[in-house]
Amino acid sequence: MKAQEIILEPIMTEKSYAGIPNKIYTFKVATGANKVEIKKAVEELFEVKVDRVNTMNCKGKTKTRNTKSGQVTGKTSDYKKAVVFLKADSKPIAFFESLN
Repeated sequence: MKAQEIILEPIMTEKSYAGIPNKIYTFKVATGANKVEIKKAVEELFEVKVDRVNTMNCKGKTKTRNTKSGQVTGKTSDYKKAVVFLKADSKPIAFFESLN
């Protein structure tokens, strides 16, 4: 897989914003990607040095809404999340630095 296919999008939450000063970044990644592939993709895309990667599979939420014809139940997609820790001597990712 290419690096652009592995790293899908950044995850912007309060907890992920808190990690930016410590060079900890969170991404939504391809479900078939492993830690080694994610590490290489981040190093290639952002030209940084990655210390370690934590991954987790996140289950989609069940959503229920009321309509004229009754209750409709659906589910959001499952996804995989990666938390990337950069080395201390690495430069920060410019995209996230512009958010602070």
